[in-house]
Amino acid sequence: MQERERIAVLGGGSWATALVKILSENKTDVSWWLRNQDDVHHLQQYAHNPRYLSGVRFDLEYVHPSSDIRETVTQADWVILAVPAAFVKEALSPLAPDALKGKTVVSAVKGMIPKENLLITDFLEQHYGVPPERQCVIAGPCHAEEVALEKQSYLTIGSVDLDRAEQFCALLRNRYVKANPLDDIDGVEYCAVMKNIIALACGIAHGLNYGDNFQAVLVSNSMEEIERFLDALMPLHRDLKGSAYLGDLLVTAYSQFSRNRTFGNMIGRGYTVKSAQFEMNMVAEGYYAVQSIHELNKRLKVDMPITTAVYNILYERISPGVEIEILKDKFK
Repeated sequence: MQERERIAVLGGGSWATALVKILSENKTDVSWWLRNQDDVHHLQQYAHNPRYLSGVRFDLEYVHPSSDIRETVTQADWVILAVPAAFVKEALSPLAPDALKGKTVVSAVKGMIPKENLLITDFLEQHYGVPPERQCVIAGPCHAEEVALEKQSYLTIGSVDLDRAEQFCALLRNRYVKANPLDDIDGVEYCAVMKNIIALACGIAHGLNYGDNFQAVLVSNSMEEIERFLDALMPLHRDLKGSAYLGDLLVTAYSQFSRNRTFGNMIGRGYTVKSAQFEMNMVAEGYYAVQSIHELNKRLKVDMPITTAVYNILYERISPGVEIEILKDKFK
């Protein structure tokens, strides 16, 4: 009998919970690290996450919760990182520099390491010695809430090693999840970061009572902005109409489940950043991402009016109404 793949999932949020659901229902052994010991006990006793997607029930034959990250990682062949980017360094800090050696690490994080302005894959290579060929990135339009409801979803697995990406795709595929490999790992990772910034802009505009017509123009202009940015970083022939790029952008910009759109909507309605963060009690990756992209663009000098507007609103405290008014005159 073929030995089952051993997978570690790091993170206790909604996306981590959704991934554990997919993998465990495919009868894959999942060691699941959650920071909160009470959540671990709850899972062990009641077989569901008390904080996120609590309606999802787990088969504890395949799901093994733990609050010990070292133990969780040690026995795994694959390590899936599903922690908000702002907390990745802290979450991984108990691990030795060689703890991920020989393992394939999959980033399910659609953000960047704040201050260092690093993609997750670059951070893993620099701090834990994980080579690019042993890394994958989960991309594509796939909200955790819809996975929990088993609605048809599509994932793209980016990696420089397409065989490795296909192996991971095979672990994910089921009747409601389709997964396909792609070799543009940097492109999909940066696009996943950028789409959160665009979703913030869409939310801000919605909070200011701009309508669907304006938001459609905002999103179409954002695709041009993303393309300019990617071309400046890494010129490559890529079809940005694919689901890993445009699809992910659209669902984040328009979905009721988009925390970045929700956060932006609150800012547009007059909330301060701190009050919006407190009320949401969830991390909007775009808040941190826009600062990182803004810093990177000081060197690249790409024309990025949407990113600049969101940065000015969130970090320079310029009125959302003023910034969107300036932005609307730059669109065509």
